[in-house]
Amino acid sequence: MFDELVKFFVVLLVVVEPLSVLPVLAGLTEGADEAWRRKMSFKAIGLSAIVCLVFAAAGTSLLGILGISVDAFKVGGGILLFLLAIEMVFARPSGVRSITPGEDEEAHQRTDISVFPLAFPLIAGPGALATILLAFAGVPVGSLQFFAQVGVIVLVLAITLALLLTTGPVMRVIGVTGGAVMSRLLGVLLAALASQFVLDGIRGAMAS
Repeated sequence: MFDELVKFFVVLLVVVEPLSVLPVLAGLTEGADEAWRRKMSFKAIGLSAIVCLVFAAAGTSLLGILGISVDAFKVGGGILLFLLAIEMVFARPSGVRSITPGEDEEAHQRTDISVFPLAFPLIAGPGALATILLAFAGVPVGSLQFFAQVGVIVLVLAITLALLLTTGPVMRVIGVTGGAVMSRLLGVLLAALASQFVLDGIRGAMAS
């Protein structure tokens, strides 16, 4: 179980990619006071936590209702994560977690950016939700593994919150270029993990 938890933590952290959220938060809160930025950060993480935990608890039931096997979802989810990896490596928006120019303009006009674009699609976006569904598919609610994986979600969101609350200092240290380089490196790792999900799904489907 420990290996599965480590894998889940790495994939979820790479998919959420907190460092890529910082430039967006800095840009959308430019000129605002630090208290408002902290408020938006806490609210965005709170909303993301609710969405993620709902998907964690109801994911298996949802797949069952839709008649989707775990193996089939591994293939589909792996492809989705692979598209996200391409977006990260080549810095080309795939629509998995990026926002369009029109959405970016709308976000700049909002007084509350916690729901959109921070919570969705940047933190609890399609990639993160697919990762959670993949991890929790077949895991009984209330089991030790279930609570351990919930702990992983909380840990990733806590790391994200810590970085959001220190956006200014972190951006001064790594800069936009440093964040882009790290994003590309993590994208390569995510591509390999996504491919493994697809292979596991195909192998499981053929064995059943």
